[in-house]
Amino acid sequence: MPIYEYACTDCGHRFEELILSDEQPLCPKCESPNAEKQLSSFSAMGSPQPERGPGPCGTCGDPAGPGACSM
Repeated sequence: MPIYEYACTDCGHRFEELILSDEQPLCPKCESPNAEKQLSSFSAMGSPQPERGPGPCGTCGDPAGPGACSM
């Protein structure tokens, strides 16, 4: 039973709903059946990315300039 994110096209309220099969949810704020399924940030992220180390010298933002930091 997936949880989907929706936005009501009538009042603009955003909400999550546990949906069984192809039900159309009602907006909990205005009870309108006009809700559009949204692309959630969780599903849009895809697979986890490995952590990366610091960038090349000069990209850490050290105020003393490139080559001044201890990285």
